[in-house]
Amino acid sequence: MAVPILQIDAFTTEAFKGNPAAVCLLEAPKSEGWMQNVAAEVNQPMTAFVVPRPTVTRISLYEADLRWFTPDGEMPLCGHATLASAHALWETGRLTEDQEVRFHTASGALTCRRAGKRIEMDFPALPSLEAELPPAIAEAFEVRPVKVLCQRRHDGSSGNFLLELDSEETVRSLTPNFELLRKAAKTGVIVTARGQASGFDFISRYFASYIGIDEDFVTGSAHCQLTPYWASVLGKEELTAYQASARGGVLSVKLRGDRVFLGGEAVTVMRGSLLC
Repeated sequence: MAVPILQIDAFTTEAFKGNPAAVCLLEAPKSEGWMQNVAAEVNQPMTAFVVPRPTVTRISLYEADLRWFTPDGEMPLCGHATLASAHALWETGRLTEDQEVRFHTASGALTCRRAGKRIEMDFPALPSLEAELPPAIAEAFEVRPVKVLCQRRHDGSSGNFLLELDSEETVRSLTPNFELLRKAAKTGVIVTARGQASGFDFISRYFASYIGIDEDFVTGSAHCQLTPYWASVLGKEELTAYQASARGGVLSVKLRGDRVFLGGEAVTVMRGSLLC
């Protein structure tokens, strides 16, 4: 039976901007090996697999299981492919405009709703603690951060490093040594600064060489860490962010207690079917 698959650019209003993701709309679960093969075949930064759950009593809520795969492996959390998955469900008529979708994932339940033209996603906030930057990562970036923080996962291990730099221009012009970074980093590295000429509250870039992505285009999960940080620094809970990658992407972010609400738009650029 053919499986619908869409290619969607997330966190953008223009095709070929933002972050691309493939979305497979399944009727029933598939094996992990099959999903990994599909992700490798389509070779997008992320491929999402959506499986609807049995109908629930709340007609306003659609529930589905969601998993994310890069060409190399499964990921526990992905913001842009979650946005793309919700967009695919609304665009194909599986969701009505006034319905919410609750995705059940390895990172818990993630809810998406329409907010005008945007889709708003309810994600966990990822707080950071001040940290020492490993010398090998410092060598790969060759910058002097204003502040270095690191996410602490629930199991006590280190997550993404977050480096605040001195200016928007420093973030935009940064050219890491990716060969060194691939060897040094065992987590992602976020670089960020206050918005200046851009008009955004803050800008960022995200480097994930440890999973084979030298620089990600637009990273929802990184903003789960950026939002509580900048909300504290700037003294406000609603901000507008820009990820300054080659493709670029705009996010509206809100901090509400231990949750981050990420908002953005998406554009479908391709539709097709998997025949295997």
